[in-house]
Amino acid sequence: MKRSTFVKTSALAFLSVPFIKLNAMLNLGTTPSEFYFKDDGIIPNSPYPLLVYKNAFSERGNNGADWLEKKFKANNWYNSWRWGIYPFHHYHSNTHEVLGCFQGYAEVHMGGPNGKIMKIEAGDILVIPAGVGHKCISHSNDFTVVGAYPNGMDWDLIKEEKSKHEQSLQNIKNVPFPNADPLIGKDNGLIKIWKNS
Repeated sequence: MKRSTFVKTSALAFLSVPFIKLNAMLNLGTTPSEFYFKDDGIIPNSPYPLLVYKNAFSERGNNGADWLEKKFKANNWYNSWRWGIYPFHHYHSNTHEVLGCFQGYAEVHMGGPNGKIMKIEAGDILVIPAGVGHKCISHSNDFTVVGAYPNGMDWDLIKEEKSKHEQSLQNIKNVPFPNADPLIGKDNGLIKIWKNS
């Protein structure tokens, strides 16, 4: 092969790497699992299911966090943060929430005390409807998620407080329906699943 041909071919291959990496980061075949939880009189939960995208993206560490923030923001989910999940049952009555795990793993209790215990790990994304309880039971030392909210909503924090249950039900009814799934966008994911719930 001539040197000029080799240089051109190598340059094209090099330039294509970032695009291959970006496409490889999103698992386009990912379909979320759906989990429904009942109102227990304290944790209201939701008629919409919790959506869990397993192994939805391939990047890890800070690069994974950066990618999640950009992906969520592109779908109008922002006001993001990086941290863990509180170690007590709680929910948000005024907004939905997405959590994307970019490193480590954890055992979480979803849906309140009568809900479901599940393991989440790097690459997983949870779309949590307003009112659905969540709690971290245990986690690896490096466990971290990116959290974000549709339209960049500010979030409240309600623990297991029976006195707030009725007001929370009213708040949840007033939460706007998102205009896009935080991972997939406007044509699939929660847009189809929640509208049929």
